[in-house]
Amino acid sequence: MKLAVFFCLFCMFAVYSAQSATLYRWVDADGKVHFTDQPPPPAAAKQLEERTIGTRPADDAQQPYATRLAAKNFPVVLYNANCGEACTKAREHLAKRGVPFTEKDAGTPEANAELKKLVGSATVPVLAVGKVTQLKGYETGAWDAALDDAGYPKYAASPVKSRPTPPPTGGAPKQAPGGVQ
Repeated sequence: MKLAVFFCLFCMFAVYSAQSATLYRWVDADGKVHFTDQPPPPAAAKQLEERTIGTRPADDAQQPYATRLAAKNFPVVLYNANCGEACTKAREHLAKRGVPFTEKDAGTPEANAELKKLVGSATVPVLAVGKVTQLKGYETGAWDAALDDAGYPKYAASPVKSRPTPPPTGGAPKQAPGGVQ
């Protein structure tokens, strides 16, 4: 009986520790392949591969199913800039409602061109819900109606932060002015 309990505890520990383990595969100077959970000595490895085994939890795993489904089918993009109170209220409205959204700075040439193509002008804020709905300016009732139609819950389970669009150059994401990141 004690052996069975010990074996169960050992298996639980092994499964828990394997969920996010790093595995190193390296070849030494003699051509022998090694697999270890520790990095090899710096001078010993002729060839090194590092792999993470297991799965990481999804970023949106904490969100309710309805929110995840709506975000998958109708992703929300907020085109914003430093436009004062309207832009601040727009961002706060989405965060308060718990809508995951990508925020694009209309001050950048790429987002500005995309915005002009989308709605015909560089007016901000603009809310894009999926590929069909684009709303110019911030108006609570219209925004709520568009989000309701897309299936987003009316109330947030927890506040959501925006996901800034990474710059095309591969640099660090640009900080939204006075906003949620």
